[in-house]
Amino acid sequence: MGFLRVMMPPKFQLLALLAFGVAMLLIENQIQKLEESRASLERTIARHEVAEVEQRHSEDSGRDPSSLSDREDMVIIYNRVPKTASTSFTNIAYDLCGKNRFHVLHINTTKNNPVMSLQDQVRFVRNVTSWREMKPGFYHGHVAYLDFSKYGVKGKPMYINVVRDPIERLVSYYYFLRFGDDYRPGLRRRKQGDRKTFDECVSSGGSDCAPEKLWLQIPFFCGHHSECWNVGSRWALEQAKYNLVNEYLLVGVTEELEDFIMILEAALPRFFKGATELYRTGKKSHLRKTTEKKPPTKETIAKLQQSNIWKIENEFYEFALEQFQFVRAHAVREKDGELYVLAQSFFYEKIYPKVN
Repeated sequence: MGFLRVMMPPKFQLLALLAFGVAMLLIENQIQKLEESRASLERTIARHEVAEVEQRHSEDSGRDPSSLSDREDMVIIYNRVPKTASTSFTNIAYDLCGKNRFHVLHINTTKNNPVMSLQDQVRFVRNVTSWREMKPGFYHGHVAYLDFSKYGVKGKPMYINVVRDPIERLVSYYYFLRFGDDYRPGLRRRKQGDRKTFDECVSSGGSDCAPEKLWLQIPFFCGHHSECWNVGSRWALEQAKYNLVNEYLLVGVTEELEDFIMILEAALPRFFKGATELYRTGKKSHLRKTTEKKPPTKETIAKLQQSNIWKIENEFYEFALEQFQFVRAHAVREKDGELYVLAQSFFYEKIYPKVN
């Protein structure tokens, strides 16, 4: 090479280096393509081996792999928190249940009491786990979390839920009690006729906008322990966090409802296949908006934020939001302003013993 540098003019030396560089890039590109082809071939072989193992296991056990009971035995419980877009989301399930062949059941408690008596807890657990005619099933209602493992039953349902900024949730609920929504506009509401704004309520120290009314999302996730309903309890906060992480498949936020639906569809297509498209392009019959709602002033928000109850409820909301954003970051990607679900990123290999 030193001899060539002496004999060749500088222009030709530069051309030779460029040619060498291009050749190396081409070689690296071919190597990369070969590596990708090898990985694709390995995944194909692995899938084939897994299918053969499953087929052999099915033949040994006398079962048809296409009729595995776990898919049809699935139960989801959506213990919906009031005024978190829960009706909007639930109506999507109602729109899909016929097409996707699952059952939707509303848990209607007396006076919307989220706490069940012990005997009702036992009845409910027995119904959900043994009512085979209603499986696969999607149960929804304003009910506090219930730990099925306490009742000696086999299998547990999957919990999902949605949370909302605590003050925005309370404001929405305040106006809902007075003016209703566009879902059932003719229905008379409990506080109908009271035209006092939320700001006026806070300013005058009204009970319907008191900080204690913020205490709802934590007890819904905490459950049926007495301490869960002790307003401002930090034990309840920690229990709610524990349940959110360990007992819920997914908890979304109202402000990012479409992303929540997209991830659910990817994780549970048995129930939610077509949900994202329905949410985006449907007639929006599932959407529900509170009537006459007026945003609170900065002064009103600041006054509520002075409360220790708000601080604890907001801590839970921020915890839920961070967890949801973590799940989303590992489930979807953004491209050209659109979100799309990531494809499966794992496969099985080196499966032994080999199938003859």
